[in-house]
Amino acid sequence: MLQPSARHRPLTQLEKQGTLKAFVRHRSKAQKCEVVRVSESCPRPLITQKLRNVKQRTSSMIAQKLAIAKQGSLRLLPSGPRRHHRLLEVIRDTIPRTLAMASKGDFEDVYTYNILQLNEDMIADDDALRFPAVRAATQALKRVKELKGSPPAEILIVEEGTDMLDWLGAFFGFQADNVRNQREHVVLLLANYQMRTQPPPEPMDRLDCSAVQLLRKKLLKNYTMWCSFFHKKPNLWLPKTAHTIDDRRELLYSCLYLLIWGEAANLRFMPECLCFLFHNMARELNHIIESPMDAETGDPFLPSSYGPNGFLNKVVEPIYRVLKAEAEASNDGKSPHSAWRNYDDMNEYFWSKRCFKQLSWPLKQFSSYMVAPKKSSRRVPLLPGQQKKVGKTGFVEQRSFWNIFRSFDHLWIGLILMLQAMMILAFNGDGLPWHVLYDKDVLAALLTVFITWSSLRLMQAVLDAGMQYSLISSETKLIGIRMLLKIVVASGWTTAFSVLLARIWMQREKDRSWSAEANLRMIQFLEAASLFILPEVLAITLFALPWIRNFIEKSEFGVFHALTWWFQIRLFVARGLREGVIDNLKYTIFWLVVLFAKFSFSYFLQVRPLVEPTRQLLNLHVEEFEWHEFFRNHNRFVVVVLWAPVVSIYAMDLQIWYSIASSLVGAAVGLFAHIGEIRNIEQLKLRFPFFASAVAFNLMPEAGRLVSEALPHHRLVALYRDMVKRVKLRYGLAKGYTKYERSSLESWKFARLWNEIIYHFRQEDLVSDHEVELLEIPIPPVSWNVSVMQWPSVLLSNEVLVALGFARDWQGSDDQKLWEKISKNEYRKCAVLESYDSFKNFLLLILKEDSKEYTIVQHLFKEIETDIELKHFCETYKVNELVEVHSRAVGVVEVLLNKPGLKDMQKVVDALQNLYDVVIRDFPSHNRHYESLRVAGLVTEHNKLLFVEAVDLPDPTDEVFFHKLRRLHTTLSTREALNDVPKNLDAKRRIAFFSNSLFMNMPHAPSVERMLAFSVLTPYYSEDVVYTKDQLRIPNEDGVTILYYLQSIYPDEWRNFLERMGLKESTQPEDDLWDGKDMARQLRMWASHRGQTLSRTVRGMMYYQRALDILALHDAESEADFKDGQANARLESLSGSHKSSSKRSATGASAKGAMPRARLAKKVKIRKAVAGLKFTYVVACQIYGAHKAKRDVRADDILFLMKTYPAMRVAYVDEVLTGQDVQYYSVLVKYDTYLEKEVEIYRIQLPGPLKLGEGKPENQNHAIIFTRGDAVQTIDMNQDNYFEEALKMRNLLEEFNKHYGIRRPQILGVREHVFTGSVSSLAWFMSAQETSFVTLGQRVLANPLKVRMHYGHPDVFDRLWFLTRGGISKASRVINISEDIFAGFNCTLRGGNVTHHEYIQVGKGRDVGLNQIALFEAKVSSGNGEQILSRDVYRLGHRLDFFRMLSFYHTTVGFYINNMLVVLTVYAFLWGRVYLALSGIENVIKNSSINMALTASLNQQFIVQLGLFTALPMIVENSLELGFSRAVWDFVTMQLELCSVFFTFSLGTKCHYFGRTLLHGGAKYRATGRGFVVRHERFAENYRLYARSHFVKGVELIILLIIYEAYGGTASSTAVYILLTFSSWFLALTWIIGPFLFNPTGFDWLQTVYDLEDFQSWLWYKGGVLMKADQSWEVWWNEEHDHLRTTDFWGRVIEIVLNIRFFLIHYGMVYRLHIAANNKSVLVYFVSWVYIVCAMVLYMILALAGEKYAAKNHLYYRAIQLLVAVFIGAVIVMLLELTEFEIVDLLLSVLAFIPTGWGMISISLVLKPFLVNTMAWPVIVGAARLYELAIAGVVIVPLAILSWFPGFQAMQTRILFNQAFSRGLQISRILTVKKQT
Repeated sequence: MLQPSARHRPLTQLEKQGTLKAFVRHRSKAQKCEVVRVSESCPRPLITQKLRNVKQRTSSMIAQKLAIAKQGSLRLLPSGPRRHHRLLEVIRDTIPRTLAMASKGDFEDVYTYNILQLNEDMIADDDALRFPAVRAATQALKRVKELKGSPPAEILIVEEGTDMLDWLGAFFGFQADNVRNQREHVVLLLANYQMRTQPPPEPMDRLDCSAVQLLRKKLLKNYTMWCSFFHKKPNLWLPKTAHTIDDRRELLYSCLYLLIWGEAANLRFMPECLCFLFHNMARELNHIIESPMDAETGDPFLPSSYGPNGFLNKVVEPIYRVLKAEAEASNDGKSPHSAWRNYDDMNEYFWSKRCFKQLSWPLKQFSSYMVAPKKSSRRVPLLPGQQKKVGKTGFVEQRSFWNIFRSFDHLWIGLILMLQAMMILAFNGDGLPWHVLYDKDVLAALLTVFITWSSLRLMQAVLDAGMQYSLISSETKLIGIRMLLKIVVASGWTTAFSVLLARIWMQREKDRSWSAEANLRMIQFLEAASLFILPEVLAITLFALPWIRNFIEKSEFGVFHALTWWFQIRLFVARGLREGVIDNLKYTIFWLVVLFAKFSFSYFLQVRPLVEPTRQLLNLHVEEFEWHEFFRNHNRFVVVVLWAPVVSIYAMDLQIWYSIASSLVGAAVGLFAHIGEIRNIEQLKLRFPFFASAVAFNLMPEAGRLVSEALPHHRLVALYRDMVKRVKLRYGLAKGYTKYERSSLESWKFARLWNEIIYHFRQEDLVSDHEVELLEIPIPPVSWNVSVMQWPSVLLSNEVLVALGFARDWQGSDDQKLWEKISKNEYRKCAVLESYDSFKNFLLLILKEDSKEYTIVQHLFKEIETDIELKHFCETYKVNELVEVHSRAVGVVEVLLNKPGLKDMQKVVDALQNLYDVVIRDFPSHNRHYESLRVAGLVTEHNKLLFVEAVDLPDPTDEVFFHKLRRLHTTLSTREALNDVPKNLDAKRRIAFFSNSLFMNMPHAPSVERMLAFSVLTPYYSEDVVYTKDQLRIPNEDGVTILYYLQSIYPDEWRNFLERMGLKESTQPEDDLWDGKDMARQLRMWASHRGQTLSRTVRGMMYYQRALDILALHDAESEADFKDGQANARLESLSGSHKSSSKRSATGASAKGAMPRARLAKKVKIRKAVAGLKFTYVVACQIYGAHKAKRDVRADDILFLMKTYPAMRVAYVDEVLTGQDVQYYSVLVKYDTYLEKEVEIYRIQLPGPLKLGEGKPENQNHAIIFTRGDAVQTIDMNQDNYFEEALKMRNLLEEFNKHYGIRRPQILGVREHVFTGSVSSLAWFMSAQETSFVTLGQRVLANPLKVRMHYGHPDVFDRLWFLTRGGISKASRVINISEDIFAGFNCTLRGGNVTHHEYIQVGKGRDVGLNQIALFEAKVSSGNGEQILSRDVYRLGHRLDFFRMLSFYHTTVGFYINNMLVVLTVYAFLWGRVYLALSGIENVIKNSSINMALTASLNQQFIVQLGLFTALPMIVENSLELGFSRAVWDFVTMQLELCSVFFTFSLGTKCHYFGRTLLHGGAKYRATGRGFVVRHERFAENYRLYARSHFVKGVELIILLIIYEAYGGTASSTAVYILLTFSSWFLALTWIIGPFLFNPTGFDWLQTVYDLEDFQSWLWYKGGVLMKADQSWEVWWNEEHDHLRTTDFWGRVIEIVLNIRFFLIHYGMVYRLHIAANNKSVLVYFVSWVYIVCAMVLYMILALAGEKYAAKNHLYYRAIQLLVAVFIGAVIVMLLELTEFEIVDLLLSVLAFIPTGWGMISISLVLKPFLVNTMAWPVIVGAARLYELAIAGVVIVPLAILSWFPGFQAMQTRILFNQAFSRGLQISRILTVKKQT
């Protein structure tokens, strides 16, 4: 365990504990311990006794070993005195403590396990171990005796129990719990592969070689690619012949990789680093196996990491320390990305061969890679042998808006060149563009496109060099050479094209025509251009032949590397990304259509209309300007103003065309996928007869299918047969798919599955008990013995009465025709037959068998059946009297439904007699005499009263009987179709979606045993687990509690819950619920399952376990099982619902049923064990340990969840204080049902703190080692799942085995349903927007565009693929703040495939309040601002082909860029109009055609702002799923509820945070809370959140609009002004008033007053050291501008340039003052600054006076104020008398100087580092506070006005919430007021 050099070091406590475990838990060769068998059925006393026996035997063994050690008998130990000494020291030190521990009975760990009880020394009776595949995998791991290498000395004592992982762990220093964890991991993987092997291997309990080989290939594929990348031979010594497999060595390699991965901690984010570690450790493994002795020393060869925790201490921790130092250098993400190495930089170091030379093996601590950044800025000299630190690797993230162009240069070059070409064509012709191409002048002008093209290439090369220069080093000289050559070549092309074009025009001008020489020079230019575009032609050719492009990029031939070096740097990723020909064709056609529409629109409606006005403007001569004009000789700046909004729209309207096209294509794809075909109960009725076959076809495995499809020549045939079956099934084209056979196995299976779904609806309180009875399919013993299959009652409603109507109106005597008329409807026929059979059984059941009446009833039914069989029914009976017979029969049923007792016997007798009289006297066609009735046995002998003594009343507690009777009553008496069952909208939606999905295309389900195993991983930090009592009961300021809120918006579910709790009739249900502990917990769970809590997520995910249990049982059952009398008992054992206490059914049980029951119990047990092998659920509760230590209620709630769901596992990071150091561990715990407490399963030490980067991916990363299976589904804790959807999970997992295009998928996209849509109008808006994105949007991205990434947590990952490629997310600080999408980026860059599947869905919650939504969108927008800086986006933008790049751009960062361009369009238009108005140019052109063009430019941005096109996807998807009329109605309703205001407001949020992050950074995680928003947000809180993103911008727009209205020539007419500026006013007012429209009680007058007082307190409260932003304005002000403190030089420059715009208003308004006297000199403007300086001086005087005298010498302060006022008054009087100054100039001056002051403050914030210590800074802060007060005044004025209007608050509440809550809110307020009074 120790290196020889550490001979005299005392043993650590950890080393002693390791040896202690070896003694306690293993057997020696000399003495074997008896195996303890513990199973679920084993009683606790027996367990205790067995453990006591184990304790005694273990103590005896330890004592014997101690005696041997004391005697010095070490013959079992290896040679070598050092090892003898060490082991003897361990034994002598640990044995006494071991005996003490044994005496305490501390043996809990002897049967603590995760999934498999693999510790066979203690426990071996495990149901999972009964599977041959599991036994085979376990035995395969124990083949270590034949290995040449000798294990270390410390493990020799337990050599007999050693397996491969123990062997590897001892050699390479892996932790014991890591070994245990990976042992189970490997066994499960191998067992599952063995189970899926076809044909099944013989024998089954021997591991098939193909399973081992498959595991090795999956785990080491990335490693072999990595070796190939370096032209290195992998250190995998495997047989070279194809048919020879060394499964033992393959298994060793797989185990070694998993052990490395399992202990790598944060290094798991660096997949190629793991490849490097494995490469070297595999070499050492080969050395151990082939040459176990060291050639130099003669001692046994030991790996570099040998020793206790050697791998952690010697390999992981050194690299981790560097990672940690780099993370600290990031200054919590505030340092520039270029100043520190992130995870990608650390990993990409291993993409170059220098990792072998510099880092070497064992790891060189002084290599350049291992040099950590210095904390101080002072340069420290290098130590001897130390190399210079490695900087950024592969890519440098530089913050600049130029990244928009740099990452997507192909797009922008294309747009710029097309705009240039269109402008040339438009300015040179009036017709169609191709008509002017015959003009050589135009052709020559078009050649300037090549100059522009080459110039843009030059700009791209300069940007690359300017941003990536730090990559250049002595080891990466080629990168620098390539950058330089790119600049030189691009400069050369630009110069060459310019010279060639100049020569053409010089010759053209010289000859005054296109002479032969001019044509020759043009040909020379075209020849050069042909050479220039040759690479593009080659790229197009390779695009048409994608397999060639993929081959070249993936090839490792040096020739190909040399050829492609110029075009792209050779990377380990981003190679071979081209799709197949068919996929290429699909998305190429899509984008060609979109581009054609876009450029046609741009040419004819954007460019051409501006040509003539541009010419006129350029020729226009303005005589008189309204200000001092610097550019009098031309109007070029006016032309810029004209074109700016048009160019802005041109740059972004491709997003609109994409939105339109994707909506139409998405609708088409959805239609072909059969989405939305079943939407309501009526459509459900039409399809229900086919459901059993649909379930059998899709959800149940078919015997023999897999074997036949394994044959290649049968696959096409099987595919064709499947397609035919699906068509028949979907449309009922074959008889076999239209009849629902009662006796068929598939019908029984479907009935039970359907009932399970309905029962889960009941457990979720979506349906009531009565609705359960209406929806379930009766099966024994809760069904009568009828001749037809019994449909759900909801389908049979009203059918009996319709049939009676046919009979009442029937005039003929033909039985057949009447029956055919009734039987046209399958449900009606079944309803009639079921009612008849059920009523017959019912009557015979309530009559005594030995009574005469029983015989009479039998004869009566026999007579009727005989007439029906002979087809004489209509002749024998009056069919129109069936109505009366029906009425009397219903009367009998209703009397019995009241559960009559003996005192009510007469009512029963009367009802039976009435029925008897009608049937005997009125019903027959001919009156029958007494004698004929007596002969027929239909009367008694003495004609006495019937039924008096013949009735046997049912037991009132016989629920089974009354259940059947209620169904009979429903079928007989329902008078209308039950189309409103279930009433709950969510239940309706789920039933409709599940039903519809059964007819969609999905892979066939394998058996549970053969399905892919999977895990679910949920990261959790500190959110709500279960709502506490206080959270539910404490009211907000409006007197509304969360519980009342939930009762209001879910009234039906609340009633169902009370019914389930037995409190339906209670007058005070809440008090009754809170009184009982269990019921109180049920109430808390009910509320939590309607919020975004962890308990809701856990319940939903554990449906997978439940579904697999049931499906496994279905897989094992046969026809005989269903016909067995104990079928219902089996159902009860599974469902736990509807348990019967019937005496009748109990007496009917026979003794011989005991054996089937026992067999079933065993079968259920085995099937549940199968489900355990296939599903694992891990919740990564990162700080669960801290919660437990603090006794946090969340820890108790998590423990309760583990008790409720024993299969749930919790992983957390435990911090253990050891002296002055803290050790960190990844811990996995579960709730042990035997010990009845939480137990620890694994504890794996980490090298240090978990969080180095973003917290959530780090949390996922630490817990992913505890997941199992081939797939992992990432689920956030605001998500839900549904039982019926869990049934389809094994179908979804089969998608991994299908090819989509040329690749199999690595991520399976899953549809989401946003379940928070009913909470409020805002939640509905978000739900609708999100639904269209996660359905139609993702559908199109996957097919045909092939650029779907990972956007949501329900996606299912190919676990082993991602395990070896960096994990399921990225974690670098700030740059990966949107961590999820980077998994999709990584997948695509590494050649993966992402698909989307809509036959299965997962629930998801969204933020429901405006502030929550704003914080979420701020986080996402900031994340996109960081994404555009990332290497992933840059590489995808360059390595994807052009059309996939377009798709990628417009669905990721491009969406936010285009949103920003929309806002910039408004700014460009308004600032342009203000410039024209203030300069006076607009007055000159207002009556000319030029103004028409200006108006046209405005109209375009008006159309853009309407957002109708961007709302199209939402309308289209709703039309597809809900119907067109419903979609239109919903859209109109949303408009009435102000959705346009919400979406416009959200536009401002996206634009602000995206732009700010792009320029300055500052992205951070923003916790939204995810709670219910039923409380009022104070004005100060809204101001803090929206001041910079909305209020300031809104006020700016309003000022611009006011100035334009005052001075704009075009706006002289009010109607014209409104038409031109309506959209701008809407935008500005929305940004100002929006937060209050969607704020509960936002327009309550008293609340507004309180808010204003609170705001003033916050504004004037001075900050302090410990103050928070919500306490002081000054603290908030500093934090809000903190991004300017960390921005770079260019960020500061751009911010200053942007703020200069505020001075334009000042400049233009000064010349409009009367005091200017029409003087246009520039001195007027400079003189105006004197007034600003004077105002500043006066303010400084007042501020200093206030600070000095306000508190102590108040009179002095008032005197100074008076003097200042007198001075200002005197100045005003002087100006009025001596100049042309007028009072109105004061208002105009305020309008002019306010923007200037704001601009000065904004610039001062940029220059804060230079001003903060000067005297001017307090003045700036004071002025800023006044500005904030002014902005708040502008915002609060409309708020106060609207609060005054009576009824406006009620209208707002009605808009914001649904009607039920709105009414409840008003009532709650009234009650609150009464309580207060």
